[in-house]
Amino acid sequence: MSEKNAVILLSGGLDSATVVAMAKAEGYSCYSMSFDYGQRHRAELQAAERVARQLGVVEHKVIGLNLNGIGGSALTDSSIAVPESPTEGIPVTYVPARNTVFLALALGWAEVLEARDIFIGVNAVDYSGYPDCRPEFVDAFERMANLATRAGVEGQGFTIRAPLQQMSKGEIIQAGTRLGVDYALTVSCYQADDEGRACGKCDSCRLRAAGFAAAGVADATRYF
Repeated sequence: MSEKNAVILLSGGLDSATVVAMAKAEGYSCYSMSFDYGQRHRAELQAAERVARQLGVVEHKVIGLNLNGIGGSALTDSSIAVPESPTEGIPVTYVPARNTVFLALALGWAEVLEARDIFIGVNAVDYSGYPDCRPEFVDAFERMANLATRAGVEGQGFTIRAPLQQMSKGEIIQAGTRLGVDYALTVSCYQADDEGRACGKCDSCRLRAAGFAAAGVADATRYF
């Protein structure tokens, strides 16, 4: 196996699409992973497949989960409304343990592929305040990954790469544009319709629109 294999979490949104392009630009053979976890819509999974094709990943894998089985989030429980105005504190769109679960499965695939780098598009600047997007979480997971795996114990440890961590949304969009990301393929909306059109009201839509404005890049997002 190539020492330059990398597993990349790909949600179908603009952040993770940018991370795939960054990893590819660094010379990695990219293996992308998405999750059908009981989210409100499948449009983001379709977007992830489009992005994977456009950016030429080696393999794109979709893993089925059932996070709606525990609920607790507006993204997995249809009885909880998606907020359409800013809220205080951690919003109800936070999905309990989501990034922990996603990274754990990416870690397993990385070990199989003999990949030493796992990329995730978390951000701690223009984001919704989710606790599993913070640098402290990424650092802690990396320590755990190297304690919990055969590769880590045998001295072939893993690095959790979060290249967007300290970038604004505008900076992310500028970087992806330079790397050839087609953001028209991506879906960021928490409540997109079946065609991938965005509501323009949720927190993710507001952050995305502000990012394109700050970047000075035309926003190709389709709205319903």
